[in-house]
Amino acid sequence: MALSAQSQVKIWSAVAAAFLVAMWLLGNVLLPFVLGAAIAYLLDPVADWFEARGLSRVLAVTIISVGGALVFVIAILLIIPLLVDQASSLIETLPDLAQKLQAWLLARFPTLSESDSTIRQSIGSLAEMVSSKGSELVKGAVSSVSSLVQVVTLLVIVPVVSFYLLLDWDRAVARLDDLLPRDHAPTIRRLASDIDSTLAGFVRGQGTVCFLLGLYYSIALLLAGLDFGLVVGALAGILTFIPYIGSVVGGTLAIGLALFQFWGDWTMIAVVAAIFLSGQMIEGNVLTPKLVGGSVGLHPVWLLMALSVFGALFGFVGLLVAVPVSAVIGVIVRFLIEQYKSGLLYRGTAGRATHDQTDPGQTDPGETDLDRPAPGGAEDR
Repeated sequence: MALSAQSQVKIWSAVAAAFLVAMWLLGNVLLPFVLGAAIAYLLDPVADWFEARGLSRVLAVTIISVGGALVFVIAILLIIPLLVDQASSLIETLPDLAQKLQAWLLARFPTLSESDSTIRQSIGSLAEMVSSKGSELVKGAVSSVSSLVQVVTLLVIVPVVSFYLLLDWDRAVARLDDLLPRDHAPTIRRLASDIDSTLAGFVRGQGTVCFLLGLYYSIALLLAGLDFGLVVGALAGILTFIPYIGSVVGGTLAIGLALFQFWGDWTMIAVVAAIFLSGQMIEGNVLTPKLVGGSVGLHPVWLLMALSVFGALFGFVGLLVAVPVSAVIGVIVRFLIEQYKSGLLYRGTAGRATHDQTDPGQTDPGETDLDRPAPGGAEDR
């Protein structure tokens, strides 16, 4: 006999709670497998593209793996050291920038020269703190992250996990589909399709937008001669994953650095501002419509809250799963709202009267597959 809706809700709630507890307890252990699964998910369309052109799955995955290894080696040898060097130099330069800011403010606001001025004391304290703690902060952060995620282990496990998951992705999906509860398989497939569309539209599309914008900002700022242009462009590209944040943070940082570096040369300052303005025009009119499409149901506020909550609860692993889990929650919430608006709780007595006038054998539009017993079975009492 079929399980009642209440029993099913209890079972799946227990499964969800067990999943969250496992993530909380085994976060660092699960990190390589979460990364490997994310990489396999992102690259599965590429493998499907190769298969559609006659290649075997093994050959397609091998080509993708070799290409990814080459990109990784090039990044390790050329790009990452330059980014780290510029980031360290930027932090070491911050005290000098703070002193220049103080001098500029004193020249225009003489009252700040008073020793008891709050703004002057704050700027001086900031300069001293950055000067004494800046380099140690970067080195300590790098050291902490390295020990936390165990870089050596990641470099070994993640490629292996992603290779085998990508190789068996279609079979794994088929096996999961075979394990679905038969009564609710159509609804679960529908929700899974909506979740996949949301993730594909946001993660894959927005990830490509982040990469292209970061590349554009970095190259353009380097050609403009802005100091630390590479790290500012990379930071702006990464933060573009959170709508509006990348442009605001990157543009503010770039224009602020340009003001100190090109003070008096308003043409160069305007060039730096134009780079970010043109980047936003390209993103809004070309990249996002083409790569991300319409609304995928992830509001910026919802995304920020998900990143904050999951990061605080589960650390780095929480940041990795925040977007997909928030997409899943968003799809389920929209489904529940749809069921609520088609049910008697929302429609009230007027909806019941309308329903009573319809064919008695017609299915209640407010009834979900969770409310109907399995064919030939009786509902648990």
